Amino acid sequence: MDRLRGRVALVTGGAKGLGRAIALLFAREGANVAVVDLDIAEARKVADEIRGIGREAVAARADVGDPDQVTQAFQQAVGAVGDVQILVNNAGIDSTSVVAEMPLEMWDEMIRINLRSIFLCTRAVLPRMIRNHYGRIINISSQLAHKGAREMAHYSAAKAGVIAFTRSLAYEVAEHNITVNAIAPGPLDTELFRKLPESWRANKLKEVPLHRPGTVDEIAPTALLLASDDGGYYLGSTLNPNGGDVMV
Repeated sequence: MDRLRGRVALVTGGAKGLGRAIALLFAREGANVAVVDLDIAEARKVADEIRGIGREAVAARADVGDPDQVTQAFQQAVGAVGDVQILVNNAGIDSTSVVAEMPLEMWDEMIRINLRSIFLCTRAVLPRMIRNHYGRIINISSQLAHKGAREMAHYSAAKAGVIAFTRSLAYEVAEHNITVNAIAPGPLDTELFRKLPESWRANKLKEVPLHRPGTVDEIAPTALLLASDDGGYYLGSTLNPNGGDVMV
């Protein structure tokens, strides 16, 4: 307990699924938390849960692929809970299509939400982290960044970009006592996964040696490790809690 006592964290996509689990775990470990999500009603519920734990919290609405909305939400967060010391870039979408039939709009939206947003949100917190000589940035990628998947070329490409961005940024900011790392989970039992076609989900789980999706509570402790002092020597790393779908 108290591994994040006195810290301020911001979690994008924090209203549901993995983002919610991370936000609540961070709060239980002592952090004040800003919950940023497009679904402001659900984000407010998570913020209320965090306050019930005894920590400060704020909910902010933002489309994380929109630079103006990101700026506004992050300013709101800083005003409510203070300078962000831990950023979890978790917000994301998924969809399926073979490349030959993929609309350009589907490709562009995937890159906008799953990759561009990582840049926008990171850029929003870096000046203060550099000034304060401290930061933890945790980017949520996917095991599909390593292996790809049928009907998921757009998703896999975006998530592979997250890992490359993570490594490159880690070189830039290490001298400022800022660590940047990624987590590449396997399939998780979340609303996002359940919305994919049933046949795709069934085939995916056949590939996973454990033959089941992970739970968000199995992944959130990895984020806690990277956010805490215990994870201070991880830099540019990608941790892979994926049920054995990719063994690296």
